[in-house]
Amino acid sequence: MKRCDECHDEAHLLRLGQPGYPYQRDYGPMWVCVPCQAWCGCHPGTENALGRLADAPLRKAKQAAHAAFDPLWQRKMVRDKVKQGQARRAGYAWLAQQMGLTKKETHIGYFDLDQCKRVVEICTNLKRKEVGQAPKAP
Repeated sequence: MKRCDECHDEAHLLRLGQPGYPYQRDYGPMWVCVPCQAWCGCHPGTENALGRLADAPLRKAKQAAHAAFDPLWQRKMVRDKVKQGQARRAGYAWLAQQMGLTKKETHIGYFDLDQCKRVVEICTNLKRKEVGQAPKAP
């Protein structure tokens, strides 16, 4: 049994067409807490959650964190001519250092609201610095 990360009620594994599935389109199985409307998708081909269940404010914060962070590692792919996985791992290693976390603890999918806000702050500050100078990011 999986518990909701928001309200600690029981979460259910749902698929498209089942009551409580949060989308009209098939995004694969999802862990859903119907009472608080928190959910999380699964890794492709598995029933393993991609992160923690997130309610609407946390989903919005995770989207903002990805919007701030993903362009950094995507630029690394182009700049350093490395593959996506390598660039993303380097980006998360850099983010872990910036946040004072271990690499294992550092993934937007598992972050809470405050951590997501911190990602946006860190990435925004880096972008501001890049305007004045040109430091090499992740």
